[in-house]
Amino acid sequence: MVDVLRDDIARFVRAAGPEPDETLREMDEYAAAEGFPNVGPEVGGVLELLTRMIGARRVFEFGSGYGYSAYWFAKGLPDDGTVVLTEVDEDELEMAREYMKAGGFDDLARYELGDALETVDRYDGPFDVVLIDHQKHRYPEAFEAVKSKVPVGGILVADNAMTAGSIQFEKLLEVIDTGREPSGVNEDTRGIATYLEAVRSDPAFETVILPLGEGIAVSYRTE
Repeated sequence: MVDVLRDDIARFVRAAGPEPDETLREMDEYAAAEGFPNVGPEVGGVLELLTRMIGARRVFEFGSGYGYSAYWFAKGLPDDGTVVLTEVDEDELEMAREYMKAGGFDDLARYELGDALETVDRYDGPFDVVLIDHQKHRYPEAFEAVKSKVPVGGILVADNAMTAGSIQFEKLLEVIDTGREPSGVNEDTRGIATYLEAVRSDPAFETVILPLGEGIAVSYRTE
């Protein structure tokens, strides 16, 4: 694992960013106590901002955990907007429901228990914003499943574009930098590399990597 930002820079970004509300602070405290990964307020603020900037009305998440990123999305949605949460763990999805209720966003949420790749097939779209944050080796499948449902002007965000517990950063860097896969690459690292190759080579999307949290790939649909 690699630290995307130096500790002091990360502290500055967090301090200068949006102030989490009481429910988000509670969610952050839970994550810290339980060692549960979430995108953190730095990335959360970006998710809210992107949602507002493009006037998004419908959001779909591949992997929602206990609802942290969905909560940030909901903050940026209009009163008649929708965020679809997907999660295979029933207890985590129930936690997400309780947190969304606490924040006053329950009416915006659609809770889907089960595999996100199966769930997205049941939705016609369009989705103005899509977050990919489930099993890393399945990111390429998620892209193929949802890209046609993202309209021109819509956004794809992939979390863990640089690092996560299982991602081999140096090997990922070699793949991205040289186009060659070194020996010993694990399936999660390969999944991230394959996803980035697919979205960056797709002429319908423009992609940048933001070094916040564990790295996010933000792709804007241009055609």
